[in-house]
Amino acid sequence: MADSKRDRRTNVALLIDADNASPDSIDPVLTVLAELGTVNIRRIYGNWSKPALKGWSNISHQYAIEPQQQFDVAKHKNATDMKMTIDAMDLLASGRVDGFGIMSSDSDFMPLAMRIRQDGLPVYGFGTGKTPESFQKACTRFIDVTALEAKNDAASPAKSKPKPKVDAEVITLLIDALKASKRDERGFASLSEMGSRAGNRSSFDARNYGFPRLSELVKAVPRFATETREGGRMFVKLVK
Repeated sequence: MADSKRDRRTNVALLIDADNASPDSIDPVLTVLAELGTVNIRRIYGNWSKPALKGWSNISHQYAIEPQQQFDVAKHKNATDMKMTIDAMDLLASGRVDGFGIMSSDSDFMPLAMRIRQDGLPVYGFGTGKTPESFQKACTRFIDVTALEAKNDAASPAKSKPKPKVDAEVITLLIDALKASKRDERGFASLSEMGSRAGNRSSFDARNYGFPRLSELVKAVPRFATETREGGRMFVKLVK
């Protein structure tokens, strides 16, 4: 008998901390999560009596997001985080989910992201650039939603877009990953292996720097030479 988990489509859960996420980001977030699979589970957590959450209330039906009500039972105590974490662990234990998206800029979700990854499942974090590094690094990938929103807003052809910049830290990370990868006699390594090695050390994502994918980011760095081979596979070489 065929393995039912292998036969079914990849199932992704998106959990949203309404207090620490913007509704303006939901469309690009769902687009990014599509690379993991189908986002069948969509839940948003918050106290819906708060006026500040009205923006989420207005679009929850539009995006088929299931609201989860959490009252503020005590001052300065956030029951939302606890409920969101409990639900994530229940989903993890069920074996029905193959990947998670967590929309929040709250560092409290760092242990949750680490625990999910220990079971071999990817965790994509979505927050602002001010999100504590502890949560960013705990995710398989962390995407700055401000960059995603800016990309959506830059649709006007009349505007000239500034050339994206890649900081020195990321370039160093990629160079180290390239050097650790298997290279052929001409010094070229597979972009796929290079990306995997970089991903083991950092949760960075090319979209945070204005590039839709890693291949385009690498092409924009003068220290790398690239070539596309049979089957569309890209290979990278370090140049002096």
